[in-house]
Amino acid sequence: MEAFLELLDAGFPIAAAVAGGFFVFLTLRFILEGVLSSIKTQRGFVKALDNRIKTMNNELICIDVLITNGFGIESEC
Repeated sequence: MEAFLELLDAGFPIAAAVAGGFFVFLTLRFILEGVLSSIKTQRGFVKALDNRIKTMNNELICIDVLITNGFGIESEC
């Protein structure tokens, strides 16, 4: 009986520490999944905005070429 009590004295704190560590692990994993989801959504927005900027840049170059050719202006580039 005395050996069981000694095992209980040493085993309970270890088991409690493992259970607490597992709880912290689950909590951090839950929080990080939410953050990663938000980051993926924002990454999609940034890619869409980058695509729009590239399209607008190409359209501005096209308009510049048409205007300079239409008015016979020398390009400064």
